[in-house]
Amino acid sequence: MSDSPGRQRGLRLYSIPAHRAFADALVAGLLRRYAADRMALARGVVLVPNNRAGLAISDAFVRASGGALLLPRIVALGGDDLEAAVGAALDPADAVPPLPPAIDPLERRMILARLVSEERAASGRAVDAAEAVRLAGELARTLDQLIVEEVQPETLAAIDPGEGLSDHWEVSLRLFRLLLERWPQERERLGRVDAAWRRVQLLDRQAARWRADPPARFVCAAGITDPAPAVARLLRVVADLPEGSVVFADLDLHLPEDEWEALGPHRPDPVTSLRQRAIEVHPQFHLKLLLERIGAARGEVTRWGAASEQDAGAARGRAIANALAPAAFTAKWTRLDAADRRLTGVEAVELATPAEEAQAIALKLREAVEEPGRTAALVTPDRALARRVAAHCRRWNIQVDDSAGRPLTILPPGTLLAAIVEAAAHDFVPMALLTLLKHPLIRAGAERGAWLDGVRRLDRALRGPRPGPGLDGIDRHLAGGNERERAIRSRAADWWRDTRALLDPIAGVFGDGETSLAALVAGLREAAQRLAGDEAWRGLAGRAAADLLAALEEQAPRGPALVNPAGFATMLRQLMDESAIRLLPRERHPRLAIYGLMEARLQSADLMILSGLNEGVWPGLPAPDPWLAPRVRAELGLPGLERGIGTAAHDFAQALGAPRVLLTRARRDQRSPALASRFWLRLEAMTGERFPRVTALADWARALDHGGVPRPAARPAPLPPAALRPRAISVTEVDRLKADPYAFYARRILKLLPLDPVDAVPSAAWRGTAVHAVLEAWARDDRCDPAALLPRARLLLQDPAAHPLLRALWQPRLVAAFEWIAARTLADRAEGREVLAVEGRGRVELSGIALDGRFDRIDRMPDGGLGIVDYKTGKAPSVAAVRGGFNLQLGLLGAIAEQGGFDGVRGGATAFEYWSLAKKGEGFGSVSSPADPVGKGGRIPTGEFVAAARESFAQAAARWLTGEEAFTAKLHPEFAPYAEYDQLMRRDEWYGREQARG
Repeated sequence: MSDSPGRQRGLRLYSIPAHRAFADALVAGLLRRYAADRMALARGVVLVPNNRAGLAISDAFVRASGGALLLPRIVALGGDDLEAAVGAALDPADAVPPLPPAIDPLERRMILARLVSEERAASGRAVDAAEAVRLAGELARTLDQLIVEEVQPETLAAIDPGEGLSDHWEVSLRLFRLLLERWPQERERLGRVDAAWRRVQLLDRQAARWRADPPARFVCAAGITDPAPAVARLLRVVADLPEGSVVFADLDLHLPEDEWEALGPHRPDPVTSLRQRAIEVHPQFHLKLLLERIGAARGEVTRWGAASEQDAGAARGRAIANALAPAAFTAKWTRLDAADRRLTGVEAVELATPAEEAQAIALKLREAVEEPGRTAALVTPDRALARRVAAHCRRWNIQVDDSAGRPLTILPPGTLLAAIVEAAAHDFVPMALLTLLKHPLIRAGAERGAWLDGVRRLDRALRGPRPGPGLDGIDRHLAGGNERERAIRSRAADWWRDTRALLDPIAGVFGDGETSLAALVAGLREAAQRLAGDEAWRGLAGRAAADLLAALEEQAPRGPALVNPAGFATMLRQLMDESAIRLLPRERHPRLAIYGLMEARLQSADLMILSGLNEGVWPGLPAPDPWLAPRVRAELGLPGLERGIGTAAHDFAQALGAPRVLLTRARRDQRSPALASRFWLRLEAMTGERFPRVTALADWARALDHGGVPRPAARPAPLPPAALRPRAISVTEVDRLKADPYAFYARRILKLLPLDPVDAVPSAAWRGTAVHAVLEAWARDDRCDPAALLPRARLLLQDPAAHPLLRALWQPRLVAAFEWIAARTLADRAEGREVLAVEGRGRVELSGIALDGRFDRIDRMPDGGLGIVDYKTGKAPSVAAVRGGFNLQLGLLGAIAEQGGFDGVRGGATAFEYWSLAKKGEGFGSVSSPADPVGKGGRIPTGEFVAAARESFAQAAARWLTGEEAFTAKLHPEFAPYAEYDQLMRRDEWYGREQARG
C-alpha cells in the first residue's frame, strides 16, 4: 500500500521497523504527506500511548520543521500503565450523558484492603493491615485486567476449580469471588467507577463518534502497542477513517509465516479441546494480538515510507528479528548468511560489578557530550544503576534527568517519614533513634550545628548494650551507669530532655498497640513537623510526602479498622515505593537522557546504551498474582504472567535499532554472580565469534579510580620522644604494652580510645562489669556478708535498667555463680580467712613509673598474709602465658599491696587466686592460681611470684617507658588477642609477609 493521502480503500495500517527512529520517521512522513497545506497538519490529531511518547513526537516535529510550525494535537491514550490518564481530548466536559468520575486509586485500595481483612478474618486466615493493603494492590491490578480484557464476572463464577488447583488457589479463588461481589456495592455507594472501566468507555465513545461522523482532519494513531479490546476497536475506526492511519512500532512484516502463526493465540483443538500455548514472551505477540483484535491480517499492513537521519541500516532490523525468533525456530541461525546476523554499530561490554558498569556508562555519556550535536540515552529497568550513572555524571557537572523518577522512599522527605515510623515502631532502640535524629532535614539551617552536637553526645552516651525499651528506657539509661559512664551520660541528659518532647506525640500513638490508621498518620505528621518544620514538605518530594499523608489520613476510615504500628511502617514504605518523583534539575543536559523501559518507547538517540542486561532485571521476573492461579487466568483469557517479558523484548528490539548501540551487563549483582539476560545470550549465540565484545571501556572504567599499584605498609614501629612517653600505667595495661606496644602507643600517646558500637551485643567484658557491680555493692553495703550476696545479686539483676539479655539469659548462670561465691566465702571464713577489702584502687612508684591498679578482692589469709583474688566470668589465664611473662596482674597487685599502695591493706602477698564463675563440671565456679608453693605444673613458686612480676614490669618499663625502644605492632600476637587497633596499624598489609620473608 502507498502512504499517499488519496488512497480510498482498505485499512490504513503501517509499520515503522525497529532500525528506524520511530518519532522522526513518523514526523517525516506526516510532513511529506501534508506539505501542501500546513494548516491541515495543525488541525490533525496524533494518538500516542503516553505523554512521554507525545513529547518525543513533539521534539521530532521541532527538529524537522527548521522554523515555526503549528503542531497537530497530540493525545495520550494511557498506554500499558493503567494509572496513566486518558488525554482530555477524549473526555470532553460537555459529553452527554457524562461518565461518572473515577474513584481515587488510594480510596479504592483502602476499601479493598478492608474487604480483604474482613473476608480473610471470616475464613480464619486473618492478615494484618499492611498485608491487606499489599493484597489490595494486587487485587486492584487483577480487577483492572478483568475490566480491560472485558471479562464478565459471570465468567469467573462459571469456572470450576476441579482437581487441578491446590487448596491455596481454591481458597484464593473463593475469596476473590466474594470480593468481586462486594466491590460493586461499595462502588455504587460512592457513585464512582473504576478508572479502567471509565477508560474503556471513553475509548468506545470516541470510536462511536468518529464512526458516526468521520472528522475532516487527519487522525494518526502512532506507536500504540496495547492490545486491549477497547484500544483495538478505536484503532479499527481510525484505520477506516478517510484521513486516518495507524502506525505500528516494529510490527515485523518479514517474519516468516510459520513463525508468525506459531506465536498464537491458538484456537482449541476441535477433538481434544486443548489449546496450544501462545508464545507470549515473543516481542511480536502483543502486536499480533492487537492486529487480530483490529480485524486485520498482517498482509494488510504496509511499511511506512519515510525515513530519518537517525536510522540504522536495514541489516540491523533483520539481525534483530532473527535474534529474537521463537525458540523452536532458532536452529535457522546456523543457516543464516553473515549479513543477516551481523550487528554492525553494536558493541557489548561485560563489567565485573554494577559499580564498574555504572562507571563505564558514565564514561560513554561523557564521550557523547564531547562531540557537538551528538545525543545519547541510557535505557535500563534498573533504577539503582540509573541513579549511580547520574551520580557519576554529576562529578563532571553533567546533569542527566532520569525520566522514570525516583521512589519517595529514597528521597529525603520519604526517608524522614520512614525513620520516624521505624524508630517509634521499634520502641526507640538506639540505632533507629540515632538514624532519625541525624536525618539531614531535622533542624536544617542555622540550628543544625548545635543540634548535631547534641546528637553526638547522645550517640556517645548510648554506646554499648541496648538500654530498656521506649523513651523511658533512654531516660533510665542516661541517669544510671558507673562513675565514668555517668560523666558521659550527664552531658547528653540535658539535651535529651528537650528532644524527647519532640518525640512524645508519635511515641504516645505507637505505644498504644493496634490503633486507627488516621491516628498513626496524624502522629507521624506532627512528629515530622516538630522535628523538621517546613523542610519536611519542601520541594517536589516534600509536597508528594505531604499529599500522601493527607490522602492516607482522608482515606483511612475506609480501610482496615485497626493497624499494628510495626505493620504501619511496612505499609508506609510500600506506598512510598509506589510513588515515583520525577525531579527536574535546574540545568538538565539537552543531549543526554536516562529512560526506564516505558519512558524509552518511541525515543531515539545517536547512541543508545542498553544496560542491566541480566536475567531478572531485563527482562524482569513476572510478578505473581496472589489471587488467580495461572490456569484460571488462562481460562478467563487474561494475559499470562509472562507477557511482560514479551513487552520487555519489544522494548529491547526498539532500542537496539539505534545507529550506535552499547550493551552492558555486570557479571555479578550486589549479592551473587548474575546470569546474562536471555536477550544477551540470544545475540551471543546468533553471532557466534562475531559477537561485538569490547574491552577498552572496561579498562577505562577500572583505570578511572585506580590508584596505581598498591604498596603495602611496613610493620609500624613509632618512636616517640621520651617527653611523650607515659610515666604512669595501670596494671591491666602492662600486658598490652608487652604484647602489642603499638596498641599501647595508640591508646595512651595518641589518645585513641575505641568506642563500643551502638546496640552492642553484651560481651564478656560487659558481663564482667555487671558482676563486679554486684560484688562492689555487696562489699560496700553488706560488708561481704555471705548471706546477703544472693539477695543483692537478684536485686541488681532484676532492676529494669539491667539489660534484658542479662536478666533473661545470664541470670540463672550468674545466680548459680554467686551462690558458689557465697558458699566459698563462708567456707573460707570457717577456716580463718576473712575478706579484707573489695573493689579498691591504689598506686605506687615502681622502676620510676607510677603503677596503679584496681583489685577485685583482697583477703586476710589464715597465715596472716594477703590473698589477691581476681574474679573471672570466663576462663583463667593459662600457665604458659604466665611463664611467658604475661598475665602477671595478680603479682603486680601484690607488689602494690606490699608497698602500702592500697588503703587499709598491709602485709605480704602469700596467695594469688582466680575465681572463675564459668561452668565447671556439673556446677559453676572454680579456683585456680598462677603460682604454686613449690612450682608444680610449671607454675611460678608462690614466694617468687611478686618478685617475678616486679622484674617483668621493670624490663617492660625500661624498654618502652623510660627507654627509647620503638612501639612495634603485634610484637607477641599470641598474647595480643584484641583487634581494636588492627585497622590503624594496617595489620592485614604486613602481617604474615614479614614472617614469610624471614
